[in-house]
Amino acid sequence: MKYSLLSVLFFVVGSTAVAQTGTIDELVSWMTGTFSSTVQAEQDSDYYAISLVMTPVWQERYPGQHWLYVEQALVSRMDKPYRQRIYQVEALLDGRFRSAVYLLPDEEASIGKYADPPFFDQWEPEDLDLREGCAVYLTLVDGSYTGATKGQDCQSSLRGARFASSMVTISRDRIISWDQGFDAAGTQVWGAEKGGYVFDRY
Repeated sequence: MKYSLLSVLFFVVGSTAVAQTGTIDELVSWMTGTFSSTVQAEQDSDYYAISLVMTPVWQERYPGQHWLYVEQALVSRMDKPYRQRIYQVEALLDGRFRSAVYLLPDEEASIGKYADPPFFDQWEPEDLDLREGCAVYLTLVDGSYTGATKGQDCQSSLRGARFASSMVTISRDRIISWDQGFDAAGTQVWGAEKGGYVFDRY
């Protein structure tokens, strides 16, 4: 299935969206917490019940900076997460926000450590591996922080993909995330097809 840049833009900002001024503290507080797509999965069998947890790390070490440990897993396999990342969330001079994506030095040892943030004090930012081109750029639009990765900049080789895209909408009690992989011809090879995963805060 192919998606044009126009359809992606429509999903991200809508047809009558109005940009507003957000704050980094509000955005990070809305991203922080435990979320689940269980309700969506119960209503639509095309979606899995997934747990998403994001917790701040390095708060005392780097005051004024915002780093989050992120862990995603099937609700049925919480001990085997399929995605573990560190996000660095920053405010940009143009009023947008950037969530950069980093890989961890030791994912296996980090499983479940959202409950123990001091665990990450053994590492520094330079120990992480930046996923070039995979940052999500967000703007406060109609009461939600909404954005996406840039074009085809986020490389991916998963299941024959050449690049990946992420579209995200973050509100106070819900995160909608649509991750997709595309091959060189622009055909989708992984990810949800109908729309993003809806993660409710709980």
